[in-house]
Amino acid sequence: MPSHAPSAQATSEAAPDTLWFTRCPVPTATGIAADQGWLAKEFAADGITVRSLQDAPPEVAADHHYTHALTGLFREGGNVPALWARSRGEQTRLIGLTWIEERQVVLVRAGSGITTPGQLRGLRLAVPRHGIGIDFWRAMALAGLHGALSLAGLTLDEAELVDVPAAPGGGQWAAELAALRDGVVDAVYVKGALAVEAARRFGAEVAVKLDTAPDRRTRVNNGTPRPVTVHQRLLDDHPDLVVRFLAVLLDAADWAVDNPAEVVRILQAETGAGAEGVTGAYAAGSHRALHLDLSEERLGLLEQQERFLRGQGFLDAAVDIRAWTDPEPLRAARELLDRRRAAVRD
Repeated sequence: MPSHAPSAQATSEAAPDTLWFTRCPVPTATGIAADQGWLAKEFAADGITVRSLQDAPPEVAADHHYTHALTGLFREGGNVPALWARSRGEQTRLIGLTWIEERQVVLVRAGSGITTPGQLRGLRLAVPRHGIGIDFWRAMALAGLHGALSLAGLTLDEAELVDVPAAPGGGQWAAELAALRDGVVDAVYVKGALAVEAARRFGAEVAVKLDTAPDRRTRVNNGTPRPVTVHQRLLDDHPDLVVRFLAVLLDAADWAVDNPAEVVRILQAETGAGAEGVTGAYAAGSHRALHLDLSEERLGLLEQQERFLRGQGFLDAAVDIRAWTDPEPLRAARELLDRRRAAVRD
């Protein structure tokens, strides 16, 4: 894979006084590093403040979690907004990918008798619609339903897709699950910790478990794989800062392996779900799966997602995943972490 990285030496550009990070409310190395205070500690001696976009006032945060128009921002989040931003011309670079098995299921009404992917043929499937710049909720539902149908050799064209407008002020999945309860639709795709709790509240049953399907390709969605992106300008001007940030994330992923109880605590805070939701959404051993890489497998799965999103009209233009990817910062971060650990041993 060709490297498009700048020289490892920083330019003469003055270092930023603030680095920003943003992450989705899911398991991330970024969330763990932030919780432990390691990101702030890494850059304190440089006089650089590290701040979470989630904690910034609206006039600062704006829609940067989706557009990535803030040049000093590191983003570990869903691939739908990341690909969308890149397709619109935002000069971001892909510097890492994770794959964390997260509960992805299709729910039906209790007692419906629907228990297999093949039974979804001809049914009314909920597709939410949100009035936001990039409707990643809609993209997630379409990808999840596509994956479920594919388990039976079916396509989205062999079911009836029903638009479900988002409920103003409603919680995640609330509009879709209300439509299911009221008989407007027959099945709903959901994922994650809050979905476990929401399904229980609405009395819905699991018909299809995507997270247990042997073929990972059926589970490609917004968070699988999940990218870490950075703006090209920060990478050009201060590659050393990017490498150091990634080294902290690698260290956090290693720490998580030995601290499963702490990871659960952090996940509850990150997701806003209780212990039931977290343990129901993330398989045993998920705390060992937070490491970043840019393997051929993960890049290929992201290419699958790019093709799907483009085919469904979510992207303004094609995104060349290989051209978007820069493996050099992650390689350098691994070397930096190894040197630091060797120095501590010595």
